[in-house]
Amino acid sequence: MKKLITGIILFFGTFVWAQNIIFETLLNDKISIRALEIYNHKVWYSGTDSKFGYVDLKDSKNRKQIKLSDEKLQFRTLAQDKNSFYAINIESPAYFFKIDKEKMISQIVFTDLSKAAFYDTFHFVNEELAFAFSDTDDNRLKLTMYKHGEWSFFKNNIKLNPGEAAFAASNTNIASGKNYVWIATGGKSSRILKLNLNNQQIEVFNTPFVQGESSQGMYSIDFANEKFGIAVGGDYTKQEANINNIATTNDGGQTWQIQASGKNAGYMTCVKIKPGSKGREIIAVGDQHISYSSDFGKTWKKISDEKGLFVCKWIDKKTVVFAGKDRILKMNIN
Repeated sequence: MKKLITGIILFFGTFVWAQNIIFETLLNDKISIRALEIYNHKVWYSGTDSKFGYVDLKDSKNRKQIKLSDEKLQFRTLAQDKNSFYAINIESPAYFFKIDKEKMISQIVFTDLSKAAFYDTFHFVNEELAFAFSDTDDNRLKLTMYKHGEWSFFKNNIKLNPGEAAFAASNTNIASGKNYVWIATGGKSSRILKLNLNNQQIEVFNTPFVQGESSQGMYSIDFANEKFGIAVGGDYTKQEANINNIATTNDGGQTWQIQASGKNAGYMTCVKIKPGSKGREIIAVGDQHISYSSDFGKTWKKISDEKGLFVCKWIDKKTVVFAGKDRILKMNIN
């Protein structure tokens, strides 16, 4: 079991705290992982080569992995309800797999045969409602909806701008609250689409985020409540670029303020707000770094140079899991 101990300094307002972070490797495998879920004290993942499995947070020897298909499918989505996990492969045809949590037996419950099918995100709002976001061939917003056990395409009149799409970087360009679902787009146009769950209407808001090229824009969003949210991203072809790649909102996504432009570690693929912090404490990861903010995303400190990590999730207030190229890590903050 590999452990790396790194001394870091975290800045909390005017206070300086010296802390240790300890990395523990939970899984090493030939796999690329961009989607994680936590259930029953285990980290569950989907990835390349049709792989799906779990590793125990307390005992990494307690693990299991299966293949969802005999084909070498790539999965960049993972979601869950009370009894099952759901994963969708990228590229066409897109198969929606449902995996029983206890028996780890899978079945295909929906198929998208569209030639442009490429599912970037799958997100459960609650036990009865979920949305999956896919590329489309006609510039219309394409959402597949799971509602009360039924699958369908969500009807809407939203037109995406030319070159506007989404990134399957970490399964986190959809977030939700009690009344709203937020969807972040990127590419030549990077906007926020806000779905009102009460009337099924979608509002579209422009953002000052870096955009204009197919590799640019928002990659990941998270909301602490129905007012405060954060978006991160950048340009995956220029990972050191750090201009206009972090933004926050205080009005539920209607307006966005750029934060730490030119003063952060660069391109980020996933952002997660610390539970219970109401948005004050945030962790973010990119291919080249892990970064941390303790002031609602206004300033950032690089806390690790770990490479090849794409997705993260808080386990509790002192533990975060990361996954990416060939591994899953657990980070403990002492």
